Amino acid sequence: MELKGKKISVIGMVRSGTGAAKLIKKYGGIPFVSDAAESNQINVYAEILSKVNISFEKGQHSEKVYDCDLMVVSPGVPSDSEVIKRALSKGIKVISEIELAWNFCKGKVVAITGTNGKTTTTALCAHVFNACGTKTYAAGNIGLAFSEIAADVKDNEIVSLEVSSFQLDMIDKFKPDIAMILNITPDHLNRYQNKIENYAASKMRIFMNQEESDSLIINKDSALILEYMPQAQSRTCYFSLSEPQITGCYLSGNKIIYNENASLTFSCDVEDLSIRGEHNIANAMAVITASKIFHFDNDSIRNGLSTFKGVEHRLEFVRELGGVTYINDSKATNVDSVWYALRSFDVPLFLILGGQDKGNDYFKIKDLVIEKVKKIYAIGASAEKIFNFFHKDVKVEIASGLEAAIISASKEARSGDVVLLSPACASFDMFENFEHRGQVFKESVNRL
Repeated sequence: MELKGKKISVIGMVRSGTGAAKLIKKYGGIPFVSDAAESNQINVYAEILSKVNISFEKGQHSEKVYDCDLMVVSPGVPSDSEVIKRALSKGIKVISEIELAWNFCKGKVVAITGTNGKTTTTALCAHVFNACGTKTYAAGNIGLAFSEIAADVKDNEIVSLEVSSFQLDMIDKFKPDIAMILNITPDHLNRYQNKIENYAASKMRIFMNQEESDSLIINKDSALILEYMPQAQSRTCYFSLSEPQITGCYLSGNKIIYNENASLTFSCDVEDLSIRGEHNIANAMAVITASKIFHFDNDSIRNGLSTFKGVEHRLEFVRELGGVTYINDSKATNVDSVWYALRSFDVPLFLILGGQDKGNDYFKIKDLVIEKVKKIYAIGASAEKIFNFFHKDVKVEIASGLEAAIISASKEARSGDVVLLSPACASFDMFENFEHRGQVFKESVNRL
């Protein structure tokens, strides 16, 4: 991709937008960054841009954004936003930040998408690959923008890249060496005309440019993947919790098995995994499959699996106080994530639910809540909806906020119980993002 002398508008100022702007400038382009928001977070990145002499605007998308040869879009900007629609109507080419960064990355890319488990799998993949002796970066939606590191990645290194459907909507030639689709369940349907087939098609774009020399790793247990998956040109491997695979990974009793053309080439015990829950067995299978595609050493793979400590805000242990364990699962922003969280515990739970509702149907977790939850603390904009749905089956208290819920739960929980923040909702009604919500939870718990 030739950038020299080209005017390029970057939509979205925070981590990915700033990284993209710096990358554009490095290769001779003329970046202009625009963000419609104004916040303390925006001001931090505005200061960074000022220091490196990159032009920007905040609080609006002015006409200046359309005076460009190319538009690059940050992950948090929906593909149906007005600024993108206007750019397209003017004939401006629009690409995602991962498309831009991929063009300047010399190393191999493992791209990971799915409704749930992306962040954990991306981090686990990087951890295992590093344990196998290959320098690997965890980047994308996980925190480190792809464009921040793309130009530094050597040809013998790997990027483990978390990608969202919004990013995939605006790729052009993006072609990962390995693509993973972990699962598909209904989410973000408001951005896809409330049609699951549109959302699924967006996820499938991850392998649309792959060739026979590339690999695709698919969850065989995900009915929606199998229903909407088009023919792939790449070599396809599967993983499954429920059935053996000729080439791929599966669960056999308490062992994880990887077969290559029906021949056993790797195995480990479930107990070797350092992260809990059936969903994390599936995530580990995806990573094992990728590891074997790269022909990594079995003992090194096992070592990586056993030493991984998990990711912040995803079933993260915070502390134990008076025999009560506090778990931060702030990243659980949909009902499916809460379903996985509830299945990870066999002790009584005090569950903190709520936030900005995305059209949640709580019926999927109803039986698990009745079975495992002593009491729900409903918070945020969806508190009343949560109360109305659950109060006939389990105790529900509408709390005035997150800290109030934590204090109430700490008074009622007894030794052996778990206080679990797993909100099933977005955080924007009360917090800047799920990370902010998780940080507040941890700070409040540590003040107890």
